[in-house]
Amino acid sequence: MSSFEPVKKSALPQEIITKLLSLIRGRELQPGSKLPPERELAAMLQVSRPSLREALRALSIMHVIEMRQGDGTYISSLEPSLLADDLGFIFLMDDSTFIQLFEARRIVEAGIAALAAQRITEEQLADLEVCLTKAAATIGSHQAFLEADLDLHAQITEAAGNPFLTRFMASISQLGLASRGRTVEIPGVAEQALEDHRAIIAAIKKRDPEAARQAMLAHLDHVEDGLENLIHEQE
Repeated sequence: MSSFEPVKKSALPQEIITKLLSLIRGRELQPGSKLPPERELAAMLQVSRPSLREALRALSIMHVIEMRQGDGTYISSLEPSLLADDLGFIFLMDDSTFIQLFEARRIVEAGIAALAAQRITEEQLADLEVCLTKAAATIGSHQAFLEADLDLHAQITEAAGNPFLTRFMASISQLGLASRGRTVEIPGVAEQALEDHRAIIAAIKKRDPEAARQAMLAHLDHVEDGLENLIHEQE
């Protein structure tokens, strides 16, 4: 158990959580592993037992650990279905989740772009142009660009005019937010995304469904390539 290095004595429960999650991500703690008893673990981390207890409760709510009465505390199976309420942790555990998300987005959003090219109104086109201008002005500000990116994709979905697609995209909005929060910080991705958005809107404006489909696919491919390069650099 040498991996349980001391945490700052003033550590808040969140810092303890971060330390334990890093051990899980580093595979030093495996699914089903039993944690040391509370008193021993607090001593290893050099934190107070109340702070440790609060951190463990939070991890239990996240389904990262299982606190078994009379038996001890174990790392859970870490199955995605268990962790679905904490999407950020799913991404923290496995970068491949991002890749799977892009696979789904390629299938759905390419079709959405094609429908938008057929059904978009002049008013919706004007809104997209305004959104694009806002995105261009936020290059360099990760949070502002992220919000502009989300808005632009949401407007394209709305322009497709299919309530089921709108609901589907809304249902994965948290996943999209988590993935964009990671990719927007990759050097060059925001600039490329802006150019891609221009191409998507140009195709929609021409009311060319196939061109819009291909422009959306190219955009998602560019972002995914940037993410894959980042993952490889961190390995």
